[in-house]
Amino acid sequence: MQMQQISITHGVEAIAPKRHLVFAYYVSGHGFGHATRVVEVVRHLIRAGHDVHMVTGAPDFVFTSEIQSPRLLFRKVVLDCGAVQADALTVDPIASLEKYSQMSIVPRASVLATEVQWLNSIKADLVISDVVPIACRAAADAGIRSVCVTNFSWDFIYVEYVMVAGSHYRSVLQQIAEDYSHSEFVIRLPGYSPMPAFRGVIDVPLVVRRLHKSREEVRKDLGVPDDVKLVIFNFGGQPAGWKLKEEYLPAGWLCLVCGASDNQELPPNFIKLAKDVYTPDLIAASDCMLGGVEMARRDMLSGCWIPYLERAVNLKPCYEGGTNGGE
Repeated sequence: MQMQQISITHGVEAIAPKRHLVFAYYVSGHGFGHATRVVEVVRHLIRAGHDVHMVTGAPDFVFTSEIQSPRLLFRKVVLDCGAVQADALTVDPIASLEKYSQMSIVPRASVLATEVQWLNSIKADLVISDVVPIACRAAADAGIRSVCVTNFSWDFIYVEYVMVAGSHYRSVLQQIAEDYSHSEFVIRLPGYSPMPAFRGVIDVPLVVRRLHKSREEVRKDLGVPDDVKLVIFNFGGQPAGWKLKEEYLPAGWLCLVCGASDNQELPPNFIKLAKDVYTPDLIAASDCMLGGVEMARRDMLSGCWIPYLERAVNLKPCYEGGTNGGE
């Protein structure tokens, strides 16, 4: 009889057979956020000796900068669109629902047939989704179990879009919820929204990528003294024609800008970062992040940042939960 290892993690007893497993990990096509949190989960799966097939549209470097292994494989397929945005602050509800429908509902039969064939070809033991709905149904059709790892689901996000776009889009919500219902359960991350489509829930701590450098090392590399206040601007898709200005920041502050275009000109108190920069290190080296305090859209675009930044830097956030959710 094959030996089994029994462990208790966060109150959940897990029986882990000592054998090699094949995971198919589907990642949402909405931005890089899903892919970056998946990295830490995948790192632990690879470290445990398993194979992980990534189904994602994200660039390989998002994963390979942290994981170098022949057991990590990539398949460039995107099966959901998330939210369609004109820029980082503007969501188009109708375009989002229409695009999702065109990607995953209209061609549903052929998408499912393709995924079932592929899952069987790699002999997948488990499908993991963050948080692609149709992946759960494809797994069920292939006779493979699936789980989702997330703090929200697209049916909950799209409810608000349907209120704007019209009730004839309710069928999109129903299909998404039905797809999610085929998963065994959701591994739920902190900061979650309601997710009624799932049959069961296992709560885990935050999934946080590990640091490569200390705060001091990052600031030394950037040439930023330790006593200088540093804010990080970490979202792309800036509104067309919008320019960052020197007076947006309090005197003596510097701002690190992630995702700036190559031709974007920045004031002297804004620092443009490389496209493939490792953001966890930069976040840890910063004093606050733009978006840490709720900001009125008009103040964001007009550059009235100073009162928000000064409030954010004086906050004393307290999170007492674990940060080893990936493990």
